[in-house]
Amino acid sequence: MTQKGDFSQLDLENPVLPDWITDTALTNGNYPYAQRMKKKAYEKQLVLLQLELLKLQNWVEEQNKRVVMVFEGRDSAGKGGTIKRFMEHLNPRKSHVVALGKPTEVEQGQWYFQRYISHLPTKGEMALFDRSWYNRAGVEKVLGFCTDQQYQQFMGQVPSFEQHLVDDGILLFKFWLNVGRATQFKRFHDRRHDPLKVWKLSPIDLKSLPKWDDYTITRDAMFAQTHTAHAPWTAIRAHDKRRARLEAMRHVLSQIDYTGRDLDAIGEADDRIVGQGAGLLV
Repeated sequence: MTQKGDFSQLDLENPVLPDWITDTALTNGNYPYAQRMKKKAYEKQLVLLQLELLKLQNWVEEQNKRVVMVFEGRDSAGKGGTIKRFMEHLNPRKSHVVALGKPTEVEQGQWYFQRYISHLPTKGEMALFDRSWYNRAGVEKVLGFCTDQQYQQFMGQVPSFEQHLVDDGILLFKFWLNVGRATQFKRFHDRRHDPLKVWKLSPIDLKSLPKWDDYTITRDAMFAQTHTAHAPWTAIRAHDKRRARLEAMRHVLSQIDYTGRDLDAIGEADDRIVGQGAGLLV
C-alpha cells in the first residue's frame, strides 16, 4: 500500500487510485477551494465571457490588431481544454490554434524561433499557442532534447524576441496553468484508464511523470528570466479546470479596451486563482 505523499511508488497501470490522491487532487498545492465550481454557475459565466470574446475578435479584425496567447504548464494542466473554450464560438478564419509537433530535420537546422514565427498572426487575427517556443525552457531542457548551450542561448534571446513582437504591435499574453502533483497524477491516471482519453497520454508524459522536481527548477528559472515588463507571465491555479478557463478569458478581456466591452459581464478577477509572476506557483 502506497504511503501518503509517496509518489515514487504510484503505478499508473493500477486501475485503483489511492484514497489520498483522490482526496487531495483538488486541494494540493495550497489550492484555495475545497469544491469545484458548479457546472451551472460555470456555464452561465462562460457564455458571457465567450460573447465578450466575439466582441474582441470583431475589434481585432476592424482595427487590424494582432493578438498572441501562449498557454504553457505541466502536462495535463488543462491547456488544450482552455484553448478549446476560447475558440468554441470564434470565427476560425480569424483565429487559429498553433500546436506544433516534433521539429522536422529542416526545422532542427533553423534558428530556434523560426518555425514559431511562421505561425504568428497577420493583421486582424488571433493566434493561440498550445505550447510554444517555451518548449526549450521546459521539456527540452528536462529530457535532454537540447544542449546546455542551446538552452542558455534561448534563455538569453527570448526576452528580446518577445520585445520585438510587442514593439511591432502584437498584443502578447503568456499563461502558465499551474497544478499540484496529486492533481497531475490523477489526470494522468484518468487518461490511462479512459479509452476516450488514453490518446492524450504520450510517451513524453510518461517520461516526465517522475521528473516533477526537475520541471519545477526549470519553470522557476524560466519565470525569473522571462517574466518581463513587456511580456509578463500570468499564472493561473488550474486544479479546477472550470475556474481556470474563466480566469484566463477574464484576464485577456480585462486588458484590452475593445469596442462594446462590458465590464460587468467580464467580472472581477479572482486573485486567489490568477496573478502576475510566480506568486501562485507551487
